[in-house]
Amino acid sequence: MGVSFAAPKRTWADGLARTRIKICGLTRAEDVAAAVDAGVDAVGFVFYPPSPRYVETRRAAALCAVLPPFVTPVGLFVNADAARVAEVLAEVPLQLLQFHGDESEADCRRAGRPYIKAARMRPGLDLVDYAAHFPSARAMLVDAFVDGYGGGGKVFDWSLIPKDFSRPLVLSGGLDEGNVADAIRRLRPQAVDVSSGVESARGIKDASKIQRFVAGVRNADG
Repeated sequence: MGVSFAAPKRTWADGLARTRIKICGLTRAEDVAAAVDAGVDAVGFVFYPPSPRYVETRRAAALCAVLPPFVTPVGLFVNADAARVAEVLAEVPLQLLQFHGDESEADCRRAGRPYIKAARMRPGLDLVDYAAHFPSARAMLVDAFVDGYGGGGKVFDWSLIPKDFSRPLVLSGGLDEGNVADAIRRLRPQAVDVSSGVESARGIKDASKIQRFVAGVRNADG
């Protein structure tokens, strides 16, 4: 990015010495298996119909059913009403929710599950102030700003993340096997989240890309 800045500190005491990895936008059993085999920490299912990675509730439940212990299923929502979120939760054993729209903190808390809130990064956004509106969020996920919702596989200017940002951070936006190690060394996020960067086509993951992405993360951690 051409900008030098200090990375947030992570310590063993915080249990954050290893960068956690989430693969998002899974739609097929073989892709879930590939993510699990690669050693990821979480898998994400998109419940936003306009997305090419949208998955029906019943399909998501079936995919969650094959997850082993300690791999966290995450549900991504965009401006979904409370009834829709409750409908999904009644069928899919999601352990964490991810809100990518214009939800308020009250909207995010209504489901009664742990959640992370996405911030769409662009010049003028004060991430510290934005995060202050979501004190109950387990982490803030930073992604590129594009028209519509989601990062569109775009890398944003990492210098937009304040040096003094102290909340748990999930880095997303255009990550792939080629840039993830550099991103981790620069920013030291608690987790990274990738979707299009490990795909062969929209909604279709590539097992070898997943393996190389995970290797890049582990290389940066090492």
